[in-house]
Amino acid sequence: MNFNIPRGTQDILPGQSEKWQYIEQKAHDLCRRYNYKEIRTPMFEMTELFARGVGDTTDIVQKEMYTFEDRGGRSLTLRPEGTASTVRSYVENKMHGWVYQPVKLYYVGPMFRYERPQSGRMRQFVQFGVEAMGSDDPAIDAEVIALAMDFYKELGLTNLKLVINSLGDKESRTNHREALIKHFEPRITEFCQDCQKRLEKNPLRILDCKIDREHELMDSAPSILEYLNEASKDYFNSVKGYLSDMDIPYEVDATLVRGLDYYNNTAFEIMIEGKGFGAITTLSGGGRYNGLVEEIGGPVTPGIGFALSIERLLMALDAQGIELPVQEGLDAYLIVLGEEPKKRAPKILHDLRSHGVVVDSDYLDKKMKAQMKAADRMNAAYALILGEDELAEGNILVKTLATGDQETVPFDQISAFIEQRKGE
Repeated sequence: MNFNIPRGTQDILPGQSEKWQYIEQKAHDLCRRYNYKEIRTPMFEMTELFARGVGDTTDIVQKEMYTFEDRGGRSLTLRPEGTASTVRSYVENKMHGWVYQPVKLYYVGPMFRYERPQSGRMRQFVQFGVEAMGSDDPAIDAEVIALAMDFYKELGLTNLKLVINSLGDKESRTNHREALIKHFEPRITEFCQDCQKRLEKNPLRILDCKIDREHELMDSAPSILEYLNEASKDYFNSVKGYLSDMDIPYEVDATLVRGLDYYNNTAFEIMIEGKGFGAITTLSGGGRYNGLVEEIGGPVTPGIGFALSIERLLMALDAQGIELPVQEGLDAYLIVLGEEPKKRAPKILHDLRSHGVVVDSDYLDKKMKAQMKAADRMNAAYALILGEDELAEGNILVKTLATGDQETVPFDQISAFIEQRKGE
């Protein structure tokens, strides 16, 4: 029987995994500069967490979750996104009582959604996300957006477009909700079944419908910006002001809704436009969720965050022809000739690796010519040749593969020799 990889998943093989490692390290380094601390949550949670945290009117909860019962009859779900799990941990571990506030967290890990697999959209995918909880200062909204923009820019991406909107506070959203119901209700039967259900539960989600996006009522729907009260307007203006101060260009799009029920006030998406990547495409998004911590059982706590897909990021890098400066090749390849040198090889390799040298050797008893070819294929900087004569003299013949130059180096100096050459 042949076994194939499940649909919507992928094997990340050597040659590609180095790119993932580079990107993930970039995320770790950037978050350290912004003083965000890493959190690692379980890959499955109680199903009710996502129904409450993500929103039971969202496509994620209604159609896309991987849900199962364990042997105790408990309903569990593979996490479809990272925010709900992070907030659950925030509440459960009483982070609201930590000395340093706001609590600034980030995560990098796999998520799971049962979607139709397509380019850049997998059933198992990896998200990098940040969450800042405990402050309703608009300055931290701008900080979160700046972190996301910096991440893309430091990887070399260009043609980025930041789109922002305000969904308003509770009062503003309530007034907007009533206006949306009044707008859509007379013709709601012309919309899909999902939108008909959303009319009373969360009419804002109708604006995010992919099926009815061309319906004429969409263009004439009341804008949230028309229903912002003074407090919401002031908040939004402050966020925009901070972005301008940081020289981060943006566009305001009143139709930007985001796909999760817990957003309020600031919402944003980062898009990319360019050859090889089709039309303007969303790379990441996020926003403020001031009621989510309470929904999951915690105290009144404001929060804001974003998440992005590593898969979509890699697509964007490929589309713009950006080669990541991943470390490839070996510092050295040990070529062993003869039985006694072969017995000595493991210790030499261990000593080199203990001193930080990236080195490998032959384990198939190949001839010298084949071993030299292996050194070339592995892109080694040096070939370390150890034969019977070298062993007897306590030396290794070092050949610089780029130039063909050779010199003899004592065993106890080989690590320092390579490290010195690497630093030149």
